[in-house]
Amino acid sequence: MNNYTSVKEFILLGLPHTEGLENMIFVLFLAFYLFALLGNLLIFVTILASSSLHTPMYFFLGNLSVFDIFFPSVNSPKMMVSLAGRSHTISYQGCASQVFFYHTLGGTECFLYTVMAYDRFVAICHPMRYTVIMNQWVCISLTVCTWLGGCVHGSILTFLIFKLPYCGPNEVDSFFCDIPVVLSLACADTSLAQMVSFTNIGVVALVCFLLILLSYMRIVLSILKIRSSEGRRRAFSTCSAHLTSILLFYGPVFLVYLRPASILWLDSVVQVLNSIVTPSLNPLIYSLRNKDVKMALRKVLFHVIHPSVL
Repeated sequence: MNNYTSVKEFILLGLPHTEGLENMIFVLFLAFYLFALLGNLLIFVTILASSSLHTPMYFFLGNLSVFDIFFPSVNSPKMMVSLAGRSHTISYQGCASQVFFYHTLGGTECFLYTVMAYDRFVAICHPMRYTVIMNQWVCISLTVCTWLGGCVHGSILTFLIFKLPYCGPNEVDSFFCDIPVVLSLACADTSLAQMVSFTNIGVVALVCFLLILLSYMRIVLSILKIRSSEGRRRAFSTCSAHLTSILLFYGPVFLVYLRPASILWLDSVVQVLNSIVTPSLNPLIYSLRNKDVKMALRKVLFHVIHPSVL
């Protein structure tokens, strides 16, 4: 295969059907982006500063907050620069970086949600052995594995896409570089790359989803055995935020990457939700329904506003 690439940069065409709405969309996306950064940073600092939250569940939630700071930063700044009318071009290396970090962080999130489901399974189904099973070494090992697994996932996909030659055209029909829109620009047979990327994303997403489903089937069976309604309510409440985040994550994955045919406007809407909106909602999801987090947040905010009060 001739893998010579003459394209040095790509042109991002942006969001479809948004002509004349660029300023409004820019302000809206900037608000979501800043809320995602500040909200997740606040959750992360709260977990670090509050000894009552130094448990496995909040350790993984802290990792999710770090992820939700990084993930919207992959493509949101470039998208907002384009919306402001500054530059619609992205270098070849910049495009490859977007694909790598987008799918590395996407794979990491997939693995992290699976680990969080396992944590809830142990907490509810084996409460007496929870601290023994989910000890510090296990939590750190699982976290390192999620990030390494995401890195391997992203590396494989990026290598497959950018070992192909790109000799023009160079217009990316999206607001950022992703596998379907970049592959369509390759001037070579893309069937192998399409098959492997579809299989890779599909296998990772499906295996993680099935493990999460298995964990929650066991959790539901255990909760139904609890005699008191208050006990059942408390057990369900510890899982509701996690389940909400899982639905927000897996919906876009299945809609964009695991459909046989691509619909441009639908893909763009779903990817905006996945890239910017969901990371900004996670701090609300995990704080509004969690008394421990709300109490710790109040304490942190109180000390920020009144630093002289000990």
